[in-house]
Amino acid sequence: MKPSDMRQLKAEDFQKEIDSRKKELMELRFQAAMGNLAQPHRVTQLRREVAQLNTIRGEQRAGEQK
Repeated sequence: MKPSDMRQLKAEDFQKEIDSRKKELMELRFQAAMGNLAQPHRVTQLRREVAQLNTIRGEQRAGEQK
């Protein structure tokens, strides 16, 4: 998901998106531990998306408080 798409999410959807990505990240980490990870780049991609979602959510919260 692109950051521009992330910015259009509603406040309730941010946590759902973050949770789904963290769940997928956990599953990929288990696969990596067992040695059968098919897409190792996906771990980095998911970590980046979670960070972007958290950053955008924080920006929106800061904008609401002003």
